[in-house]
Amino acid sequence: MTVLPTSIRTAGLSAVWEPEGAYNLTRTIGILQCGAQDPAHLITGGVHWLAFRNDDGATTLRLLPRGTLNSARIEAAAWGPGSELALESLPRLLGAADDWSQFDDPAYRETLPALARKGRYLNPGLRLPTTGRMLDAVARSVLEQRVTALEAKQSWRYLLNHYGDPAPGAGDYAPTGLRLPPTAGQWRRIPSWEWHKAGVDAQRSGTILKAALVGSGLERLAGLPNAEELRTGLRSVPGIGVWTVAEVLQRTHGCPDSISVGDFHLAAYVGAALTGKRTDDAGMVRLLKPWAGERQRVVRMLYASGFRKPTFGPRLPPEDHRRR
Repeated sequence: MTVLPTSIRTAGLSAVWEPEGAYNLTRTIGILQCGAQDPAHLITGGVHWLAFRNDDGATTLRLLPRGTLNSARIEAAAWGPGSELALESLPRLLGAADDWSQFDDPAYRETLPALARKGRYLNPGLRLPTTGRMLDAVARSVLEQRVTALEAKQSWRYLLNHYGDPAPGAGDYAPTGLRLPPTAGQWRRIPSWEWHKAGVDAQRSGTILKAALVGSGLERLAGLPNAEELRTGLRSVPGIGVWTVAEVLQRTHGCPDSISVGDFHLAAYVGAALTGKRTDDAGMVRLLKPWAGERQRVVRMLYASGFRKPTFGPRLPPEDHRRR
Protein backbone atom coordinates (compact mmCIF):
# COMPACT_ATOMS: atom_id res chain seq x y z
CA MET A 1 0.00 0.00 0.00
CA THR A 2 1.40 3.36 -0.98
CA VAL A 3 2.23 5.65 1.93
CA LEU A 4 0.80 9.13 1.45
CA PRO A 5 3.39 11.93 1.45
CA THR A 6 3.78 13.32 4.97
CA SER A 7 6.03 15.58 6.97
CA ILE A 8 7.02 14.63 10.50
CA ARG A 9 9.40 16.65 12.64
CA THR A 10 10.59 15.11 15.89
CA ALA A 11 12.19 17.05 18.69
CA GLY A 12 12.71 15.23 21.95
CA LEU A 13 9.36 13.77 22.95
CA SER A 14 7.17 15.80 20.64
CA ALA A 15 6.32 15.65 16.95
CA VAL A 16 4.18 17.33 14.33
CA TRP A 17 2.56 15.28 11.58
CA GLU A 18 1.21 17.07 8.51
CA PRO A 19 -0.97 14.91 6.23
CA GLU A 20 -1.46 15.66 2.57
CA GLY A 21 -5.07 16.35 1.68
CA ALA A 22 -8.14 16.41 3.87
CA TYR A 23 -7.76 14.99 7.37
CA ASN A 24 -9.96 14.61 10.45
CA LEU A 25 -8.33 13.18 13.59
CA THR A 26 -11.46 12.21 15.51
CA ARG A 27 -13.09 10.54 12.49
CA THR A 28 -9.88 8.61 11.88
CA ILE A 29 -8.99 7.27 15.31
CA GLY A 30 -12.48 7.27 16.82
CA ILE A 31 -12.73 3.56 15.94
CA LEU A 32 -9.95 2.92 18.46
CA GLN A 33 -11.93 4.30 21.41
CA CYS A 34 -14.09 1.84 23.36
CA GLY A 35 -16.73 4.31 24.46
CA ALA A 36 -16.44 7.87 25.72
CA GLN A 37 -15.12 6.67 29.10
CA ASP A 38 -12.46 4.34 27.70
CA PRO A 39 -9.61 4.56 30.27
CA ALA A 40 -7.03 3.97 27.51
CA HIS A 41 -8.39 6.66 25.16
CA LEU A 42 -9.86 9.80 26.63
CA ILE A 43 -10.86 12.97 24.79
CA THR A 44 -10.85 16.31 26.58
CA GLY A 45 -11.50 19.56 24.76
CA GLY A 46 -10.83 17.95 21.39
CA VAL A 47 -7.45 16.57 22.56
CA HIS A 48 -6.98 12.79 22.34
CA TRP A 49 -5.06 11.04 25.13
CA LEU A 50 -3.98 7.45 24.45
CA ALA A 51 -2.24 5.00 26.79
CA PHE A 52 -0.59 1.87 25.40
CA ARG A 53 2.56 -0.24 25.36
CA ASN A 54 4.97 -0.87 22.52
CA ASP A 55 8.24 -2.81 22.31
CA ASP A 56 10.03 -0.15 24.37
CA GLY A 57 7.45 0.13 27.15
CA ALA A 58 4.47 2.14 28.34
CA THR A 59 3.46 5.40 26.68
CA THR A 60 1.08 8.27 27.20
CA LEU A 61 0.39 9.97 23.88
CA ARG A 62 -1.33 13.34 23.46
CA LEU A 63 -2.73 14.24 20.04
CA LEU A 64 -3.81 17.83 19.42
CA PRO A 65 -5.40 18.68 16.04
CA ARG A 66 -4.56 22.05 14.52
CA GLY A 67 -5.41 23.85 11.32
CA THR A 68 -8.33 23.15 9.01
CA LEU A 69 -9.74 20.13 7.21
CA ASN A 70 -7.60 20.69 4.12
CA SER A 71 -4.57 22.07 5.93
CA ALA A 72 -4.37 19.98 9.07
CA ARG A 73 -1.51 19.17 11.35
CA ILE A 74 -1.39 16.96 14.43
CA GLU A 75 0.78 18.08 17.32
CA ALA A 76 1.85 15.03 19.34
CA ALA A 77 3.62 14.69 22.68
CA ALA A 78 4.58 11.46 24.42
CA TRP A 79 5.70 10.42 27.89
CA GLY A 80 7.09 7.14 29.22
CA PRO A 81 9.74 4.64 28.09
CA GLY A 82 7.90 3.91 24.84
CA SER A 83 7.70 7.57 23.81
CA GLU A 84 10.32 7.60 21.05
CA LEU A 85 8.92 4.53 19.33
CA ALA A 86 5.38 5.88 19.71
CA LEU A 87 6.35 9.04 17.84
CA GLU A 88 8.19 7.08 15.17
CA SER A 89 5.04 5.06 14.49
CA LEU A 90 2.74 8.09 14.71
CA PRO A 91 2.01 8.41 10.95
CA ARG A 92 0.79 4.81 10.69
CA LEU A 93 -1.36 5.23 13.79
CA LEU A 94 -2.93 8.30 12.22
CA GLY A 95 -3.65 6.58 8.90
CA ALA A 96 -0.71 7.70 6.76
CA ALA A 97 -0.47 4.25 5.17
CA ASP A 98 -4.15 4.24 4.23
CA ASP A 99 -4.55 4.76 0.47
CA TRP A 100 -7.95 5.96 -0.77
CA SER A 101 -6.77 6.67 -4.33
CA GLN A 102 -8.72 3.80 -5.92
CA PHE A 103 -11.85 4.49 -3.89
CA ASP A 104 -11.71 8.18 -4.83
CA ASP A 105 -10.99 7.59 -8.51
CA PRO A 106 -13.93 9.10 -10.44
CA ALA A 107 -14.53 5.96 -12.49
CA TYR A 108 -14.55 3.76 -9.38
CA ARG A 109 -16.66 6.23 -7.46
CA GLU A 110 -19.38 5.96 -10.10
CA THR A 111 -19.73 2.24 -9.27
CA LEU A 112 -20.34 2.92 -5.57
CA PRO A 113 -23.77 2.99 -3.94
CA ALA A 114 -25.20 6.49 -3.61
CA LEU A 115 -25.02 6.34 0.19
CA ALA A 116 -21.32 5.39 0.10
CA ARG A 117 -20.62 8.33 -2.21
CA LYS A 118 -22.53 10.58 0.17
CA GLY A 119 -20.56 9.27 3.16
CA ARG A 120 -17.26 9.96 1.44
CA TYR A 121 -18.40 13.44 0.40
CA LEU A 122 -19.32 14.22 4.00
CA ASN A 123 -16.13 12.68 5.43
CA PRO A 124 -13.16 13.34 3.12
CA GLY A 125 -10.78 13.46 6.09
CA LEU A 126 -11.44 9.94 7.36
CA ARG A 127 -8.49 7.48 7.21
CA LEU A 128 -8.14 3.91 8.49
CA PRO A 129 -5.63 3.82 11.37
CA THR A 130 -3.01 1.11 12.02
CA THR A 131 -2.08 0.45 15.66
CA GLY A 132 -0.14 -2.82 15.34
CA ARG A 133 -1.16 -3.66 18.93
CA MET A 134 -2.55 -7.16 18.57
CA LEU A 135 -3.37 -8.30 22.13
CA ASP A 136 -5.14 -5.04 23.02
CA ALA A 137 -7.32 -5.34 19.90
CA VAL A 138 -8.00 -9.05 20.45
CA ALA A 139 -9.03 -8.54 24.09
CA ARG A 140 -11.37 -5.69 23.24
CA SER A 141 -12.92 -7.52 20.27
CA VAL A 142 -13.49 -10.68 22.32
CA LEU A 143 -15.26 -8.61 24.98
CA GLU A 144 -17.57 -7.38 22.21
CA GLN A 145 -18.56 -10.90 21.13
CA ARG A 146 -22.31 -11.66 21.45
CA VAL A 147 -23.13 -8.75 23.80
CA THR A 148 -24.42 -5.22 23.43
CA ALA A 149 -21.98 -2.38 22.85
CA LEU A 150 -22.88 -0.96 26.26
CA GLU A 151 -21.95 -4.21 28.01
CA ALA A 152 -18.63 -4.45 26.17
CA LYS A 153 -17.69 -0.86 27.05
CA GLN A 154 -18.54 -1.42 30.72
CA SER A 155 -16.47 -4.62 30.83
CA TRP A 156 -13.46 -2.97 29.16
CA ARG A 157 -13.65 0.00 31.53
CA TYR A 158 -13.92 -2.21 34.64
CA LEU A 159 -11.01 -4.45 33.68
CA LEU A 160 -8.68 -1.58 32.77
CA ASN A 161 -9.53 0.37 35.91
CA HIS A 162 -8.85 -2.66 38.11
CA TYR A 163 -6.04 -4.45 36.27
CA GLY A 164 -4.38 -1.94 33.95
CA ASP A 165 -1.50 0.18 35.23
CA PRO A 166 -1.73 3.97 35.46
CA ALA A 167 -0.45 5.65 32.30
CA PRO A 168 3.00 7.29 32.45
CA GLY A 169 2.79 10.75 33.99
CA ALA A 170 2.26 13.75 31.76
CA GLY A 171 2.27 16.41 34.46
CA ASP A 172 -0.85 18.45 35.02
CA TYR A 173 -1.92 18.14 31.39
CA ALA A 174 -3.19 14.56 31.35
CA PRO A 175 -6.77 13.80 32.36
CA THR A 176 -7.27 11.75 35.48
CA GLY A 177 -8.09 8.08 35.06
CA LEU A 178 -5.92 7.38 32.01
CA ARG A 179 -4.78 3.73 32.21
CA LEU A 180 -2.87 1.18 30.17
CA PRO A 181 -4.59 -1.98 28.90
CA PRO A 182 -3.36 -5.04 30.84
CA THR A 183 -0.28 -6.90 29.70
CA ALA A 184 -0.52 -10.60 28.80
CA GLY A 185 0.60 -11.45 32.33
CA GLN A 186 -1.94 -9.13 33.90
CA TRP A 187 -4.78 -10.60 31.83
CA ARG A 188 -3.75 -14.08 33.02
CA ARG A 189 -3.82 -13.04 36.67
CA ILE A 190 -7.43 -11.78 36.68
CA PRO A 191 -9.38 -14.15 38.97
CA SER A 192 -12.59 -15.76 37.80
CA TRP A 193 -14.81 -13.76 40.16
CA GLU A 194 -13.45 -10.51 38.77
CA TRP A 195 -14.41 -11.54 35.24
CA HIS A 196 -17.90 -12.09 36.68
CA LYS A 197 -17.90 -8.62 38.25
CA ALA A 198 -16.91 -7.23 34.87
CA GLY A 199 -19.91 -8.97 33.27
CA VAL A 200 -17.75 -11.30 31.16
CA ASP A 201 -18.90 -14.90 30.74
CA ALA A 202 -16.54 -17.88 30.95
CA GLN A 203 -16.33 -18.38 27.19
CA ARG A 204 -15.12 -14.85 26.45
CA SER A 205 -12.76 -14.70 29.44
CA GLY A 206 -11.37 -18.10 28.42
CA THR A 207 -10.65 -16.81 24.92
CA ILE A 208 -8.81 -13.76 26.28
CA LEU A 209 -6.77 -15.97 28.61
CA LYS A 210 -5.82 -18.24 25.70
CA ALA A 211 -4.79 -15.21 23.67
CA ALA A 212 -2.73 -13.92 26.61
CA LEU A 213 -0.91 -17.26 26.85
CA VAL A 214 0.41 -16.68 23.31
CA GLY A 215 0.66 -12.91 23.69
CA SER A 216 4.19 -12.61 22.30
CA GLY A 217 3.22 -14.71 19.29
CA LEU A 218 0.19 -12.50 18.69
CA GLU A 219 2.33 -9.37 18.75
CA ARG A 220 4.62 -10.86 16.10
CA LEU A 221 1.61 -11.04 13.81
CA ALA A 222 1.61 -7.24 13.69
CA GLY A 223 4.60 -7.45 11.35
CA LEU A 224 2.80 -9.66 8.84
CA PRO A 225 1.10 -8.14 5.80
CA ASN A 226 -2.68 -8.11 5.64
CA ALA A 227 -2.98 -11.58 4.07
CA GLU A 228 -4.19 -15.11 4.79
CA GLU A 229 -1.18 -16.00 6.98
CA LEU A 230 -2.19 -13.21 9.35
CA ARG A 231 -5.78 -14.43 9.55
CA THR A 232 -4.68 -18.03 10.07
CA GLY A 233 -2.43 -16.94 12.92
CA LEU A 234 -5.27 -15.14 14.67
CA ARG A 235 -7.70 -18.00 14.17
CA SER A 236 -5.24 -20.44 15.71
CA VAL A 237 -6.39 -19.08 19.09
CA PRO A 238 -9.51 -21.04 20.16
CA GLY A 239 -12.51 -18.71 20.37
CA ILE A 240 -11.32 -16.31 17.67
CA GLY A 241 -13.45 -16.60 14.53
CA VAL A 242 -14.02 -14.63 11.37
CA TRP A 243 -15.95 -11.83 13.11
CA THR A 244 -13.22 -11.23 15.69
CA VAL A 245 -10.48 -11.41 13.05
CA ALA A 246 -12.21 -8.70 11.01
CA GLU A 247 -12.70 -6.45 14.04
CA VAL A 248 -9.05 -6.83 15.03
CA LEU A 249 -7.61 -6.18 11.57
CA GLN A 250 -9.72 -3.06 11.12
CA ARG A 251 -7.78 -1.57 14.06
CA THR A 252 -4.35 -3.19 13.94
CA HIS A 253 -3.75 -3.18 10.17
CA GLY A 254 -6.17 -0.56 8.84
CA CYS A 255 -7.67 -3.29 6.65
CA PRO A 256 -9.78 -1.72 3.88
CA ASP A 257 -11.63 -4.97 3.10
CA SER A 258 -12.38 -6.81 6.38
CA ILE A 259 -16.11 -6.89 7.03
CA SER A 260 -17.52 -8.27 10.27
CA VAL A 261 -19.39 -11.34 9.05
CA GLY A 262 -21.48 -12.65 11.94
CA ASP A 263 -22.22 -9.23 13.42
CA PHE A 264 -25.64 -8.98 15.07
CA HIS A 265 -26.60 -5.81 13.17
CA LEU A 266 -24.28 -5.33 10.20
CA ALA A 267 -25.86 -7.57 7.56
CA ALA A 268 -29.32 -6.15 8.17
CA TYR A 269 -27.89 -2.62 8.03
CA VAL A 270 -26.04 -3.19 4.75
CA GLY A 271 -29.09 -4.83 3.23
CA ALA A 272 -31.34 -1.93 4.24
CA ALA A 273 -28.82 0.65 2.95
CA LEU A 274 -28.28 -1.01 -0.42
CA THR A 275 -31.66 -2.59 -1.19
CA GLY A 276 -34.15 -1.24 1.35
CA LYS A 277 -34.54 -4.75 2.75
CA ARG A 278 -32.88 -6.70 5.55
CA THR A 279 -30.49 -9.49 4.58
CA ASP A 280 -28.25 -12.11 6.20
CA ASP A 281 -24.47 -12.56 6.14
CA ALA A 282 -24.49 -14.42 2.83
CA GLY A 283 -26.64 -11.70 1.30
CA MET A 284 -24.34 -8.99 2.62
CA VAL A 285 -21.29 -10.70 1.13
CA ARG A 286 -23.07 -10.93 -2.26
CA LEU A 287 -24.11 -7.27 -2.13
CA LEU A 288 -20.57 -6.08 -1.36
CA LYS A 289 -18.82 -8.39 -3.84
CA PRO A 290 -18.46 -5.70 -6.57
CA TRP A 291 -16.17 -3.76 -4.21
CA ALA A 292 -13.96 -6.64 -3.04
CA GLY A 293 -10.77 -5.20 -1.62
CA GLU A 294 -12.57 -2.04 -0.49
CA ARG A 295 -15.58 -3.50 1.33
CA GLN A 296 -14.69 -2.08 4.74
CA ARG A 297 -14.41 1.37 3.21
CA VAL A 298 -17.85 0.95 1.65
CA VAL A 299 -19.36 -0.09 5.00
CA ARG A 300 -17.68 2.80 6.83
CA MET A 301 -19.01 5.26 4.24
CA LEU A 302 -22.52 3.83 4.50
CA TYR A 303 -22.46 4.58 8.23
CA ALA A 304 -20.80 7.95 7.62
CA SER A 305 -23.66 8.92 5.28
CA GLY A 306 -25.98 9.14 8.28
CA PHE A 307 -28.29 6.38 7.01
CA ARG A 308 -30.02 4.42 9.77
CA LYS A 309 -32.05 1.30 9.10
CA PRO A 310 -35.63 1.06 10.39
CA THR A 311 -35.88 -0.61 13.80
CA PHE A 312 -38.55 -3.06 14.84
CA GLY A 313 -39.25 -4.12 18.42
CA PRO A 314 -37.16 -3.54 21.56
CA ARG A 315 -33.39 -3.54 21.59
CA LEU A 316 -31.50 -6.54 22.94
CA PRO A 317 -31.24 -5.85 26.69
CA PRO A 318 -27.90 -6.14 28.49
CA GLU A 319 -27.43 -9.51 30.19
CA ASP A 320 -26.20 -9.71 33.79
CA HIS A 321 -23.67 -12.56 34.12
CA ARG A 322 -22.58 -11.64 37.64
CA ARG A 323 -25.18 -13.79 39.45
CA ARG A 324 -24.40 -16.90 37.43
